[in-house]
Amino acid sequence: MDNKLLRFKEVEEGYTARQAINEAKRCLNCKIPQCVKGCPIENNIPAFIHQISMGNMGNAMEIINEKSNLPAICGRVCPHEKQCEGHCVMNKKGAPIKVGKLERFAADFDSSIGLFHEKITPKTRGKVAVIGSGPAGLTVAGDLARMGFNVVIYEKEAELGGVLLYGIPEYRLPKDVVRHEVDKIEALGVTFITNCAIGTDITVDDMFNRGFDAVFIGSGTAIPKSLDIPGKESKGVIQSSYFLRMVSLYNNQSIGLDEVPVKAGDIVGVIGAGNVAMDAARTAMRLGAKSVSVYYHRTEADIKANRSEYLEAVDENVQFVWNASVKEFISNDGLLTAARISTPDGESVVPVDKMLFAVGSQPANRIVSTTTGIDVNDAGYVITRERPYGMTTRHGVFAGGDVVHTPQTVVLAMRDAKEVAKGIAQYVDAKKLLED
Repeated sequence: MDNKLLRFKEVEEGYTARQAINEAKRCLNCKIPQCVKGCPIENNIPAFIHQISMGNMGNAMEIINEKSNLPAICGRVCPHEKQCEGHCVMNKKGAPIKVGKLERFAADFDSSIGLFHEKITPKTRGKVAVIGSGPAGLTVAGDLARMGFNVVIYEKEAELGGVLLYGIPEYRLPKDVVRHEVDKIEALGVTFITNCAIGTDITVDDMFNRGFDAVFIGSGTAIPKSLDIPGKESKGVIQSSYFLRMVSLYNNQSIGLDEVPVKAGDIVGVIGAGNVAMDAARTAMRLGAKSVSVYYHRTEADIKANRSEYLEAVDENVQFVWNASVKEFISNDGLLTAARISTPDGESVVPVDKMLFAVGSQPANRIVSTTTGIDVNDAGYVITRERPYGMTTRHGVFAGGDVVHTPQTVVLAMRDAKEVAKGIAQYVDAKKLLED
C-alpha cells in the first residue's frame, strides 16, 4: 500500500470489550441525566451504557437504534465535548464518561458480527423519495422505513454517503464505517438509485408522476463560498471541499495521487477555522506538505471547529495565524507563488504554493430551479414550515439538514431530519385519508 495511504489510518483507536465495559461501569446512572439533555437527538445514553456495562451489546444496540440511524458515525465525528460528554456530571472531576467511544464500540461490535437484526416493517403506508444520502437523507430514509414507508434514495454520486463519504477525511471517519451504516439502512428495505442527478436526470415533478406521495430534499450545501480577493483565479487557489473530495477518491484508489491538488513539499495555506479548515489542514500535512498555516480573521477563542480537532491539528504541527486576513494572491504566469497577509503587526508577503478556501458553503439551485413552487430565502436556503414540520412552500415536498439551515454538524442534521420524517408521515397519512 502507498505510504501516504497509511498516513490516513484512523487516528482515534476504539475500545476493546474490556475497556468498554470498564468505562461503562463508571456511569452513575443519574436520575436526571444531563448527558441526554446535551444530545441533540436525545439518545437514551444511560440505558445503553448500562447494557454495555453488563456485556449486553445486543440490548445496547436496540436502545441506540431507537434514536440513531448512524451510531458508528456519530460515535466518531460528533462534538461530544460540547454535547453529551460536555454535560456529564463527571466533568466536575475532569473525567466525563466517554459516551462517544462507547457508542462507537457498540456500533462497531454490532457491525463486526451482525449481532442485532431489525425486523423489516411491511411497506404499506406510502411511498417517499429522498434526494441525497448524507446524514439528513439517511436519517429520514431509516426513520420512514421503520414507520412502514417504501423509501427510495436518489444519489448523484456513484456511492452513497454524501459528505460522510466525500467530505470527512479517512483518518477521522473510515469509509468502510460509512458503508456499514448505509448497508444497515438498506437492510430496512430502503432502495438506492445512484448516479442520478435531480434536476438533470429526473425532476421532482417526475417523482410525483411515478407515484411518490412525498419528496424529501436533503441535498446539503454543494456550492462552496469564496472571498473576493484579488488574484483568486490563480492556479493553486482551491476550495477545501474539492481538495477533500479528491483525497477521498485517492484513498478509495479511484484516482491517482497526481490528481490530488496538494503535493508533497508544498507550502499550504488555509483560510477559515471551522471543522472543514481543520480537515483540510491536517489532510495536507498527511500528504507531505512542507508546512501548513491556517489564517483566521479572529482569535483562537472564536474558532468554529471542535476544540479537539483544533488541538489535534496543533499536535500535527499545523501553524495558526490569528487576526489575519489575506489581501491578495500573487502569481507568476498564473501560478500561485505568494499571498499578502494583513495582521495586527502589519502586512507581509508569504510564500505559498496552494491556498485552500474553507469559508462555508451554500445550496445549489439545480433542484429548486427545475421544480415549481419551492421558495428559497435570499441566501438560497429552502424555506420550510412548522406544520407539517419541514414541508416547503410546495405541498408534498419537504426539506431538511444543511439545505434548510446553514451548514451544521452531522448530529444536528440528523435531529432536524428526524422531525421532518414525522412531518412527512403526518402529511402522507392525511393525504391518503382524504383520498379514501
